[in-house]
Amino acid sequence: MTALINPAHHAAAVTPHDSTDIAETRGLYVGVSGDVKVDMASGGSAVTFSALAAGYVHPLRVTRVYSTGTTATNIVALY
Repeated sequence: MTALINPAHHAAAVTPHDSTDIAETRGLYVGVSGDVKVDMASGGSAVTFSALAAGYVHPLRVTRVYSTGTTATNIVALY
């Protein structure tokens, strides 16, 4: 496994879904700003990050991006 201090080495477009997990991310790129509802890698209840800025990689380790509650688009997962 690549250390978390190293840059991401893989990226994939995210299709938000309310019941499908994704591989644990190292960050999320948001292309069009908005809210992003996610399950964090550590578990617990879903959390919504409001008004994530477009054009940035947000250092979030998540395992799900929900369609309900997510208004941001063009989301890319970094691994």
